[in-house]
Amino acid sequence: MAATDEAGPEVADVDETALGARLGRVAVVGSLNMDLVARAPRLPRPGETLAGHAFAQVAGGKGGNQAVAAARLGADVAMIGCVGADPNGELLRAGLVAERIDCAALETAAHASTGVALIVVDDASQNAIVIVAGSNGEVTPATIARHEAALARADVVVCQLETPPDAVRAALATARRLGKTTILNPAPATGPLPDDWLPLVDWLVPNELEAAALTGLQVTVPGEAAQAAVALRGAGANNVLVTLGAQGVCVLIGDAPAEHWPAPRVAAVDTTAAGDTFIGGFAARIAAGVEPRDAIRFAQRAAALSVTRAGAQPSIPTLDELA
Repeated sequence: MAATDEAGPEVADVDETALGARLGRVAVVGSLNMDLVARAPRLPRPGETLAGHAFAQVAGGKGGNQAVAAARLGADVAMIGCVGADPNGELLRAGLVAERIDCAALETAAHASTGVALIVVDDASQNAIVIVAGSNGEVTPATIARHEAALARADVVVCQLETPPDAVRAALATARRLGKTTILNPAPATGPLPDDWLPLVDWLVPNELEAAALTGLQVTVPGEAAQAAVALRGAGANNVLVTLGAQGVCVLIGDAPAEHWPAPRVAAVDTTAAGDTFIGGFAARIAAGVEPRDAIRFAQRAAALSVTRAGAQPSIPTLDELA
């Protein structure tokens, strides 16, 4: 059973009626990368060479991961992004199609290679990641305009920060104009967002490092996450979910006080796509019309299952596995 505290509900339990809710539509605007994953006893220090003990090449990128998570967890998903005209791009596209994700808005860049992520995972299941954007950098406001119909069909629009900022803002602004629910995962975050972004975001979902970058506050424990969430609400965010890994999530919905919801206890193997699984699961449930608190509990359960398996997209669970 999951740990609990006085502020939050028991998070291992999910209203099973939510698992059979109507099929919602999610549009994901974001990155697709080929992940090159090495496992080593620990993360290397600067200038150090370590001997690893495993290697894998798997589909990734925050946009791709969140699209796959939403699809596996019950949503009808469209992907808006860009891959290169190379074998990695072909593999990523084929992987999304295999997940029954609509790729009509997934463009191919003529002069940029598919994005790549270099990932090291240590024996404590922590990771360090270097991303080369490649074709993800070819996503522009014009891309968003060309595929406005995909946004119009969605109930929920999900964005991250692994594509150019002007394209992300265009997606959020278009979604707001169309009356869609918007979710922004501000990753990677290097500082505060522009003042006109947060009012476009219904659900802001940073992790502790991103919340710290957005606010300038230290965020290492739930109490600090609550302070950061309140600060982000003051800056214009409508609702804030600060994910804290094994410590759970800080939940700030509307004008209500911040709450700490502990995470289900599991034996972690690899945390690479846990945050993306949380966001994809949350988006799928919100798109299906599930009450936000139930959607958060569902997303926590999905993320907890994902960390018990290795890899990014290979670790993301299906709706049947949660049911």
